[in-house]
Amino acid sequence: MLLRRFASNVSALRAKDVSINAFVAFNDSESVSSNGPLNGCTIAVKDNICTSHLPTTASSAILKDFHSPFDATVVQILTKNGAEIIGKTNCDEFGMGSLNIHSVHGPVVNPFNVEERRAAGGSSGGSAAAVAAGLCHAALGTDTGGSIRLPASYCGVVGLKPSYGLVSRHGIISYADSLDTVGVLAKDVSTVENVFGHINKHDYRDPTSIDERVRERARNLSLEQYESNRHSNTQDLKGLRIGVPQEYFPSELSSNPIISSIRNILSLLRSRGATVLPVSLPSTKYALSAYYVIASAEGSSCLSRYDGIEYGLRVKPPGEENNIDTSAKIYAHTRSHGFGREVRKRILLGTYALSADAFDNYFLQAQRVRQMVRDDFDSVFFVSNILASSSTTPKSRKTDGVDVLIHPSAIRTAPRLPIADDAGEPESASRDTLQDYVQDVLTVPASLAGLPALSVPVPQAVRNQNVEKGDGWPIGVSVVGQWGSDELVLKVGRIIEEMERNGL
Repeated sequence: MLLRRFASNVSALRAKDVSINAFVAFNDSESVSSNGPLNGCTIAVKDNICTSHLPTTASSAILKDFHSPFDATVVQILTKNGAEIIGKTNCDEFGMGSLNIHSVHGPVVNPFNVEERRAAGGSSGGSAAAVAAGLCHAALGTDTGGSIRLPASYCGVVGLKPSYGLVSRHGIISYADSLDTVGVLAKDVSTVENVFGHINKHDYRDPTSIDERVRERARNLSLEQYESNRHSNTQDLKGLRIGVPQEYFPSELSSNPIISSIRNILSLLRSRGATVLPVSLPSTKYALSAYYVIASAEGSSCLSRYDGIEYGLRVKPPGEENNIDTSAKIYAHTRSHGFGREVRKRILLGTYALSADAFDNYFLQAQRVRQMVRDDFDSVFFVSNILASSSTTPKSRKTDGVDVLIHPSAIRTAPRLPIADDAGEPESASRDTLQDYVQDVLTVPASLAGLPALSVPVPQAVRNQNVEKGDGWPIGVSVVGQWGSDELVLKVGRIIEEMERNGL
């Protein structure tokens, strides 16, 4: 797909971003990108992805003005292929948040209607808002428990969290190493697919990067059945089996306009030949607790490097000038002043989970639940999980199962931004914590299992079918596949995207 270069210059981008706050830094250099297949494609990069020519702060005071000496692998690949990195985007501090309000740079305002001051979602809210506002063709984000899919849903763009291990994490400021995944946001599936196709490569510098042979085997297994049933008529979906996880459609939300829109999507897919089946993922109810234990524990470990001594912010404690032993005080003062409230809470939770008294009851138990979640997904998919097999050539299919799962990306449209307190922190009292809990249940399980998940905007024509049309803000539908089936997930996402274009 040939992408046209934006005619607007950096000054125009800055002016447009004033009311959105999607960017924390713009690329003012006049260097010309290399020629390549992505020539003319402007890409924004989340502020927790290292860039040598722009600051990388992870939206934290503890990394104020930090400049990486190197580019992350994904940035290197994109620039080598001709893409133009136009700036760094706002995010929740170290990726810890779902509304992009925990940032030293201030909150991101959803560009769908800036006057209403609604959240762009987090933690990759700046990347989603930049795409939605037309400031770039695509943006890189990271997803630990829904940080790409939720902003994509709130802002009305496409967001892909790839299979864990397909995209290099070298040069990513870690939050939770076993969960962090680099992904892509854009206005359409084709652009996401184009950018993802370039960064979907093995990287020897990332110990979690999957070998090319394994990823190719998983791709072929996932497409085998789908391609064998395709016809020249692209509207004929015969052979595509779609699972609807019952745990993602709680009875409490039966009258929700979002649920109604997803059901309309499923009805349209069924009318075109797809088989829609109810499936059960019974461990879903335990997933969120396990996620917060694992993510917080890994976050506590990863963020221990910010000690005020080696690099980053340093806060001098009283007595340092008198040569008193203040190592512990430097550590405590720096972290107390440098980390925001949400990060401090998660560090404390994670540190406790890793303590000797709690390790067995919390961290190890959470890992057992994580395996239960993976087993649930493996039990409903046609294709075997190639990573769970003792061989790289497992039996291609079970006797039954589905190709993909479809469910809502979010249980609500973008909420209004909370009012900040005197310290500049968002008031927790103004937020519906129960809704936050239900929301995370929709995105966390796929992250625990390391599966590909794509959020696609529900076409306007589909939303208009509802008796209750809601508030008119974007709604996202998620497509989830077996590990390595990213290409199949994108194909199904494109089918949903094209519903409006091809007529209902």
